[in-house]
Amino acid sequence: MSRPMIDLPARLLLNLKPWRNAQAWRIAFSGGLDSTVLLHLLVHLEKTESLPAISAIHVHHGLQAAADAWPQHCQSVCDALGVPLQVVRVQVQPGASLERAARDARYGAFVEATQANELLLTAQHRDDQAETLLFRLLRGAGVRGLSGMPRERVLGRGHLLRPLLDVARAELEAYATEHQLKWVEDPSNQDHQFSRNYLRYQVFPVLTERWPQAMATMSRSASHLSEAQELLDELAQIDLASASTVSEFDWLGVPSLELAPLAKLSAARQRNALSHWLTALTRLPDSDHWSGWDDLRDATGDARPVWRLADGELHRAGGRIWWLSGAWLRNPPHAGAWADPSIALVLPENGVLTFTGQIPDGPLQIRYREGGEVMTLPDRGHRDLKRLLNERGVPGFVRGRLPLLYRDTQLLAVASLRGLDGCEPQGWHLHWDPLSEDQGLS
Repeated sequence: MSRPMIDLPARLLLNLKPWRNAQAWRIAFSGGLDSTVLLHLLVHLEKTESLPAISAIHVHHGLQAAADAWPQHCQSVCDALGVPLQVVRVQVQPGASLERAARDARYGAFVEATQANELLLTAQHRDDQAETLLFRLLRGAGVRGLSGMPRERVLGRGHLLRPLLDVARAELEAYATEHQLKWVEDPSNQDHQFSRNYLRYQVFPVLTERWPQAMATMSRSASHLSEAQELLDELAQIDLASASTVSEFDWLGVPSLELAPLAKLSAARQRNALSHWLTALTRLPDSDHWSGWDDLRDATGDARPVWRLADGELHRAGGRIWWLSGAWLRNPPHAGAWADPSIALVLPENGVLTFTGQIPDGPLQIRYREGGEVMTLPDRGHRDLKRLLNERGVPGFVRGRLPLLYRDTQLLAVASLRGLDGCEPQGWHLHWDPLSEDQGLS
């Protein structure tokens, strides 16, 4: 029994209903079958519905000679439909996976093009979702990976939506045939050295011959797993809330969590919470590399364990775990003289220094720890700086970055550490504003 044809325009309009108030809809237009049908459907709907402004974007990767003709084809299609087209040429970085590198370049262009309150529409369909599920299953993905491509997600300052994920490729082909649409065929789609093509042309025909509804049921499984991931995310937020306590060193701007609430959880909940937290900070480790978390968590109290990840490091200090990346992993360059202390001093790769109150007499210099520093404190006399930092529980990773104010050989102040940051009788204090991630730390 053949499956009845669905009303594609009505289905698409229903899927787009929550996004009717967006500033603009931009279609990721490759010129292939799927995106050609999506573009044609939207233009068809625009004739009878009040929709946001519609435009298209074509990303030219420059990876094969055949692709050089595609921007002109896309322009012709868009001109015929009265849709503005933006063509973006990208440089695909060499690497182990050409597919991934091209995707990264493409989505980088999409992020750049998508503004606030704008929607980028891509044309992946139900068959693509099934292929994604099987591909990731063969790579040993967890629940997040097996949930497939999300229907919608944040993209840059706007959002990405895949409104055709519940539509079969055969239904798109039928629509294209009915409306006599023309599209380009990517020759690389026939290259079976690419894993997805192998699955599409070698594996799925065998599966669907035995199980005709394989695509639909696998796509449904991805939906179930997506719902399971939502529940795991909610659990992670609950667990992270108990670990997101206030720290005396929040002013550093370094992401951190209290270790004790996490350590009380089961191992699976620890991994779930940390995965959720780390997703915004780094590429996640595979299951074979989570032993680094065990070592960090279980190290003795006086140890300074580090868990190195793809885009930074987790450190443990003061009963907390801290995420470090970018310049936090490097020693800051030499600072030197502060010629005019009335003007804020920009420290190379280390933020900004300012004075409050009456500036002490100079000449003044900014240095960093080398070891053996001594500071004179009222009522306490000479004290080793190391001991003073220990007393205040200063995390080890920040000690080499703390700006030290000197007058000749005399250590006058340690920036932003209460009781060490100035002179109360003379009414001045030294304030350090470390670099944030937005300023270039990561």
